[in-house]
Amino acid sequence: MISLYDKGVFLVNGKNIIVNDLNVNFNKNEARKGTITYNILEKHNISNDMENLKLKFDCLASHDITYVGIIQTARASGLKKFPIPYVLTNCHNTLCAVGGTINEDDHMFGLSAAKKYGGIYVPPHQAVIHQYMRENMAGCGKMILGSDSHTRYGALGTIAIGEGGGELVKQLLNKTYDIKYPEVIGVYLKGKPKKGIGPQDVALTIIKAVFKNGFVKNKIMEFIGEGISNLNVEFRNGIDVMTTETTCLTSIWKTDIEVKEYLREHDRDKDYNELSPKNIAYYDGMIVIDLDEIESMIALPFHPSNVYSIKELQNNLIEILTKVEREAFEQGIQIDLKSKIRDGSLFGEQGIIAGCAGGTYDNIVDVTDIIKNKSIGVDFSLNVYPSSQSTSIELNKNGSMARMMESGAVIRTAFCGPCFGAGDTPANGQLSFRHTTRNFPNREGSKPGEGQISMVALMDARSIAATAINGGKLTAATDIEVEFTKPKYNFNRTVYKNKVYEGFKKIEDSTLIYGPNIVDWPELPKLPNDILLKICAVINDPVTTTDELIPSGETSSYRSNPMRLAEFTLSRRAPDYIENAKEIKKIEDERKSGKNPLTGKLKEIFYKIKKIDKEINILEIGIGSTIYANKPGDGSAREQAASCQKILGGWANIAKEYATKRYRSNLINWGMIPFVIEDKINFESGEYIYIKDIKSAIENKSQMIKGYLISIKSEDIKIINLKLDSLTDTEMNILLEGCLINYYKRT
Repeated sequence: MISLYDKGVFLVNGKNIIVNDLNVNFNKNEARKGTITYNILEKHNISNDMENLKLKFDCLASHDITYVGIIQTARASGLKKFPIPYVLTNCHNTLCAVGGTINEDDHMFGLSAAKKYGGIYVPPHQAVIHQYMRENMAGCGKMILGSDSHTRYGALGTIAIGEGGGELVKQLLNKTYDIKYPEVIGVYLKGKPKKGIGPQDVALTIIKAVFKNGFVKNKIMEFIGEGISNLNVEFRNGIDVMTTETTCLTSIWKTDIEVKEYLREHDRDKDYNELSPKNIAYYDGMIVIDLDEIESMIALPFHPSNVYSIKELQNNLIEILTKVEREAFEQGIQIDLKSKIRDGSLFGEQGIIAGCAGGTYDNIVDVTDIIKNKSIGVDFSLNVYPSSQSTSIELNKNGSMARMMESGAVIRTAFCGPCFGAGDTPANGQLSFRHTTRNFPNREGSKPGEGQISMVALMDARSIAATAINGGKLTAATDIEVEFTKPKYNFNRTVYKNKVYEGFKKIEDSTLIYGPNIVDWPELPKLPNDILLKICAVINDPVTTTDELIPSGETSSYRSNPMRLAEFTLSRRAPDYIENAKEIKKIEDERKSGKNPLTGKLKEIFYKIKKIDKEINILEIGIGSTIYANKPGDGSAREQAASCQKILGGWANIAKEYATKRYRSNLINWGMIPFVIEDKINFESGEYIYIKDIKSAIENKSQMIKGYLISIKSEDIKIINLKLDSLTDTEMNILLEGCLINYYKRT
């Protein structure tokens, strides 16, 4: 079904895979230029150095959890106008249901910013961010940067990268996205999916194969092979958007007549170019997928990589569910999945088909064919969110909406809520089958810290529909009889013409509209010469998600108020972190006001520091907080995961490794040092780390920095080695200045 080549390979004539060994005479460096990736990156690189890229993007995209903070950051850094098209969508806090007026206040801010700086504003309920970008902005050979982790338009020939807001700020200030040339992994598709198999089945199969082993981490996945021609563009989009869950940097696909027809249908013939690897192309690794062998798949709680075939799960229910319950318990979450077994089968209470992954036209018309003329019943709910108004219009015209509603499905508007915990939250203890992007804890809207917990399993829309007509009994779409009608899609742009503000290059003499929750960034300090860090949280889970660092869902309503949002930092994973961080920040504020730390709560710690360096000036040691996590930053691109720590006085993170490049970038952009530690050290919350001459170390780009681990409980002072992976000049300067606002304001 799926094979991995962990050594470099050459692809010859687009179909022959040859492993790179001593018997191969191809020139690797030249063949490296034969990938689709190389040619797109080369056209967008302004450094004249293909090893150290400085990229300029064609377009930017943000939604209403991120764009206020980005624009506020850019304003503080000197923004005058949007230099490239910047699309502001309103698909996350769309319902305006939490926090009084603050969500709609943000929308009004977004519209006023689009008018003031020349942006594109997509009102609430019109389209989810990625569907709008597919329909209107993506094109062959383009590059798009978005402040959402699922920014992926590779199937349309676009290298699209999801990053934290700081990277978009750089583009708005005419700066560059700086990165070393990434490794490129070929994804060779062959064969054709069998009836009932959908894009989520293929995507979950890939995630299962490559997430835990880091096979594609921070690399670019390039989809090639004859099997692509057997997938329509919506099917490709559904696979492509889920590549985020592999931890790859981004993706790109070979294009063909299907892409040409898709762009033509969307009135964008000019955006088509045929993209294909050259006769000889070198890949740093290869994934080969036989689409014929893909089965109906399911990702059990609480991660998209926790994947089984539905058949395997059905045959081993007790064993697998017991394993999942045990893994959840190790994360501090108690669930009872086995209670969902009735008469030897797994039952759920809810089905959701939504967003950029599930809510596409192709998925929904197939769902209609499965459920039409049948009853979903009262014990199972099925809620369907078409991904755009244009999609809804066509589903209405061809009768799909009426047939779904007659069967008992509920049709929603274009909204990302079920994907991040702000829509259709199940009841406590319920199991939801979802064609969305993630199934992290509380991603469905529950609050585990308050004793609420429901569970999400990811599945393809077709299997969700099959489950719905069986009263919630887990059913693979390959196990039912259905005739898929595949009605043609006719794109309707009228709704966008009537509702979307197309303001690029149309600067209006207008002012920004603020609401009471929209607050400027507080002044953030520069990096001092020496720092003392209190470890305010220790997380020993194998992976820590962005959602655990800063919760999603209703919490995101406060994203435009940095201080208010910071009150939720780590609240659902390490509830005492906020109090610990605030306490140490108070001591730092006192130090800056002139109070001698030797007379305060840290007296013993500072006497120990005096033993390390008798000449040290205690008043000049910056005092702050840090956290330790084995592998933080999986999942969302939300920069608030880092900025909230900074607001509370954070100076660094310490990790064995960072789950994603984007989380490391978020840390740096907010002046947080991304330390890596290779030695096995059992850190404890409440310990301190003293780092002498940290400013000089960063100025000199030192990759190994000595720290002193100090405990109140013991007289011992342990020397630890903190690794700091290579920094670009810009990253170095941002860390020295304390954050990107300070740096760009100065420059």
